[in-house]
Amino acid sequence: MSYKKLSYKKKQPNSNQKNEVIKSSGNSLTQDLKENLERIQETLGNSSDIVVREFYAGKYGQMHIGIVYVDGLIDKNIVQRFILEALMLNLREAELDSTVFLQENELQVLKKAVLPAGEVKEIVDFNELFLHLLSGDTIVIINGVSRGMAIGTKGWTDRGIEEPGSESVVRGPRDGFTETLRTNTALLRRRIRDPNFWIETRRLGRRTKTDVSIAYIKGVASDRVVQEVHRRLDSIDIDAVLESGYIEEFVQDAPYSLFPTIYNTERPDKVVSAILEGRVAILVDGTPFVLLVPVVFIQFFQASEDYYHRFDISTLIRLLRFMCFFLALLVPSFYVAATTFHQEMIPTTLLVSIAAQREGVPFPAAVEALLMEISFEILREAGIRLPRAVGSAISIVGALVLGEAAVRAGIVSPAMVIVVSVTAISNFVSPAFNMAMSIRILRFLFLILASTFGLFGIVLGLIAMVLHLCGLSSFGVPYMSPMAPLIMQDQKDAMVRLPRFGVFKRPNFIRGNDAVRGRNPGNRK
Repeated sequence: MSYKKLSYKKKQPNSNQKNEVIKSSGNSLTQDLKENLERIQETLGNSSDIVVREFYAGKYGQMHIGIVYVDGLIDKNIVQRFILEALMLNLREAELDSTVFLQENELQVLKKAVLPAGEVKEIVDFNELFLHLLSGDTIVIINGVSRGMAIGTKGWTDRGIEEPGSESVVRGPRDGFTETLRTNTALLRRRIRDPNFWIETRRLGRRTKTDVSIAYIKGVASDRVVQEVHRRLDSIDIDAVLESGYIEEFVQDAPYSLFPTIYNTERPDKVVSAILEGRVAILVDGTPFVLLVPVVFIQFFQASEDYYHRFDISTLIRLLRFMCFFLALLVPSFYVAATTFHQEMIPTTLLVSIAAQREGVPFPAAVEALLMEISFEILREAGIRLPRAVGSAISIVGALVLGEAAVRAGIVSPAMVIVVSVTAISNFVSPAFNMAMSIRILRFLFLILASTFGLFGIVLGLIAMVLHLCGLSSFGVPYMSPMAPLIMQDQKDAMVRLPRFGVFKRPNFIRGNDAVRGRNPGNRK
């Protein structure tokens, strides 16, 4: 590589250069390289993963340079080829006056004529230095210069892109988010090639300095929702943000409600679909789970696979999910209410069979149901925490063995085992895990109401639940939209899904200025 002789006149930095330089806050770098390096090592406790390298560069070795990086967070190939080689070899070949490096724009000389790295930022403050250093950048400091450079060299080992384990599909993309923020934003950029697709990043957590990004399409997302997301994120003051669940608890509308008011997913296609509808995505570095706001109740019963199958199949499966929601919620309580208070509702033959099964059971139906439900919840949690190779086997064997043994011992009746099994299977149909967790909690509340007041308690609980749902909102959007308030236009993709050529407008309750997705080609009769 050849260089021409360069010379620069002393001049004031322009506005762009001023923006690149971080203003000093009384914690500035000094012109003494040794002092700067000693302070870095002392502040970081002489940690073993902090690598400090000093060397002399320039045609006559007149420049004393130090570089600092964190081993494990950087790409060593980038450091070797684009920093060390450029400064030690290329700089020696360049015919640069030594006086150039005593001028005000000496770092600009290195950035424009020597360093081939893509991301270079000037720093004058130790706080900003440590932030870049601990984020995976390499710091370059020159003796006699009271400024440094942070060069982007991030290259830590991360998990590869693979199918999400919590949201598998039969038909659809197999890629999922990872724990690296830039990988996740790239997965979104691959699918949305629109210049109006904006990704804005901030750092949250006084200790962790975690990168948190919000992604939306300008003009499609409501400006009011975007401003509200910014306001709530800016109000967070905590020392650590380790997962998107930290953010979710701070920004959700109803923190004490059993129903989730923020959607989370590992699937990029689901996030892209939500962004195209007008929603805002919140991505947190260090977790594959992305938050979506605002969210409505019916969204928890819609899967990304609904849009990859024919509309009639998707409608049938979606209606099945709503039916399973009520089955998982009400089957145990309805059984307890019918067998305890309303035996006249049960056909005589079935009533005699149930009575015969319960003849040797020492507990009332309510206690029997609670025992079985609690036992099943214990088995389910044990299956999750055990190693994956034996977890499913232990869950199945434990359920069969315990269920059969409990029936033979006369602790529970066979009918109750069937009721609990149907309830558990119906709960697994829900595509959203956080909504399934809400159903699991509400099931116990309805069971208590049924054992106390019978069917009247169940009806009372349903009325209270509906009133509560209608009173919720998510970032200003009614939680039960488009059912309450009723929006007829948005019923095309609510409980049922019409053909794609019949839905060319975005949901009315979340969209921004751009309401039209496309136009009917005109060949449909």
